Amino acid sequence: MDKISYDEFSMFHENLSEWGLVVPIPTVRRFFVAVDGLRQLSGLRWGERDPEIAFVHGGAQNAHTFDTTALVLQRPLLAFDLPGHGHSDASPYASSAIASHSRDLARALEQLTNVALPLVGMSLGGMCSILLAHERPDLVRSLVLIDITPGVNADKAKHITDFVNGPKTFDDFSDLLTRTIEHNPTRSVSSLRRGILHNALQRPDGTWVWRHQQHPSSELSAPAAGDLWEKLGELRMPVTLLRGMAKGSVVDDADEAELLRRQPHATVIHVTDAGHSIQGDRPLELAALLERVCF
Repeated sequence: MDKISYDEFSMFHENLSEWGLVVPIPTVRRFFVAVDGLRQLSGLRWGERDPEIAFVHGGAQNAHTFDTTALVLQRPLLAFDLPGHGHSDASPYASSAIASHSRDLARALEQLTNVALPLVGMSLGGMCSILLAHERPDLVRSLVLIDITPGVNADKAKHITDFVNGPKTFDDFSDLLTRTIEHNPTRSVSSLRRGILHNALQRPDGTWVWRHQQHPSSELSAPAAGDLWEKLGELRMPVTLLRGMAKGSVVDDADEAELLRRQPHATVIHVTDAGHSIQGDRPLELAALLERVCF
């Protein structure tokens, strides 16, 4: 059994090299805040000053998915691990429990900032962010959705869930990397390897498991999120949809039209050469767009 070492703060130079960036690496530290009794929500705090923006990743991801974009922004920021993902404790409910997750995020934000922040949510994180912005507008100055609307359904996201719902364990790292490459043929092997190290755990017997699959599935009934289209339409802060236009995006023309019907003043930006994960496919462009719509 070969033990693979992991230091989550040791790989930022790879992000810089991969995208040809010449910028300083800010101070980055992991935080843990209590959100429900002893249960903690974790994430990454970039920079020493008060955060200026917050990020929430998609299902089966973690806070490190925004590393390259954070390096480009060079701003103090927060990137959360959703419950049951990354280094956060599991929720009593399922990993897709939007209402419960949004409450946890609100409790964390209350402890980490004194002002409303631009909130950037991708996929599942975007759905949580819609609800958070609706329930706690005092915490959210503006909302940016990365390739997600309430109209996204199981059919539209099937290519993603097929990957996520694959094997529960892998005998060795090479098996995990091979499968990840097969499902992400446009990404560099180095970026996929780095992503796996951030998103998977090697167990004492040498096998590997995704961090989001290390906890048993909960059978508790989750709090209802309600009609997220209706809640999105009631938002009063600026709303932006960043829609990937390449293969892999889960947002279609009907979703975009419905968002604009519900939020006539919303901004919709098409990101070419990006699929569902704009932060992975076009992280530099994402940073530039966030500078434009959030600050």
